[in-house]
Amino acid sequence: MSLTRPKPSTAVFTLAMAMIALLACSSSEETPTPTAIVLPPTPTAISLPPTPTAISLPPTPTAIALPGPVKTVRSTADIVEEVTPSVVAIQAQTRFGDSSGTGVILESNGLILTNQHVIDGALTITVALTDDRVFQATVLGEDRSADIAVIKIDAEGLQTAVLGDSEGLRVGEDVIAIGHALGLAGGPTVSKGVISALGRTVAQGGEQLTDLIQTDAAINPGNSGGPLVNAEGLVIGINTARLNSGEGIGFAIEINTASAIVQQLIQESTLPPGDLGITESVDITPALALILGLRISRGVGIIALESGGAAANGGMLIDDIIVEMGGDDIIDRTDVSRFLRHHRAGESVEITFLRGNLFFRAQVVLREQSQ
Repeated sequence: MSLTRPKPSTAVFTLAMAMIALLACSSSEETPTPTAIVLPPTPTAISLPPTPTAISLPPTPTAIALPGPVKTVRSTADIVEEVTPSVVAIQAQTRFGDSSGTGVILESNGLILTNQHVIDGALTITVALTDDRVFQATVLGEDRSADIAVIKIDAEGLQTAVLGDSEGLRVGEDVIAIGHALGLAGGPTVSKGVISALGRTVAQGGEQLTDLIQTDAAINPGNSGGPLVNAEGLVIGINTARLNSGEGIGFAIEINTASAIVQQLIQESTLPPGDLGITESVDITPALALILGLRISRGVGIIALESGGAAANGGMLIDDIIVEMGGDDIIDRTDVSRFLRHHRAGESVEITFLRGNLFFRAQVVLREQSQ
């Protein structure tokens, strides 16, 4: 006989489920409901650039000294062609006869620089340009002690010379002398040489010309007043004299000196340069001072005086030795000439001189140079 397990009723199944649920509830502890925490949003990932690879830089280069600007070498012919239109021929008719020389155009309106001995005592002065035009000139000013004169012609638009700076001249520099040698027709002549010496003093026409440029470029009669030009075509001197006893020895006035005198002559053309009336003098050297037993080693000794001249009228005598003029030390005759060049007739100058073994001071009124 088989036994059949009876099926549980629905009510019994439901009751069983309720009891299980009740047991589950009774066995769990009572815990507080946790407070919800709001977490920040997850950051977005940032892509960083890759780490740069180190680069080895080359070492700092050593500075290299570059050479200065290269001077352009110009031919003598080019320089002469450039300068010649500013060079004029001068013919002066004087009461002693005719005199010829050269001049340099300083301003386009006809201002011309030349030597004083070229136009000394001129009754008429004729100027010829390189374009064959001829003009009569008038004298604006002249300084015999420096052998500088300024004349003027009535012209416009003339080519002027370009003046250089004679302050930095060096022995051995190339130079070109341009002038109307011997007064020959056909334009100026040219000679070339070097600066042989600087600071020379030369006696000419009873005057002591100082601070001269010595050159072996030929300077002949008629060249006087013409330009001495350097290798750049700049006028650095005014040709003025030559030694008759020596070959290839000529002299030019430094252009800085000439330019300063020109300005004075233009501004003070009515005031002649001052003069002491000392007709002959000698430089006192240490050797000469030792021989003479002097208490000074430098100065200018008076050998001859002009009667009625400034020095004589001021009480100075032959054998006096000038050591100071107007507060300036006098070392040699160059210093005397330089001082007089910047002082005019009528000025009163204090002169300190040695007479025997005593020093004296004299107040001397400079006079106009005697003709």
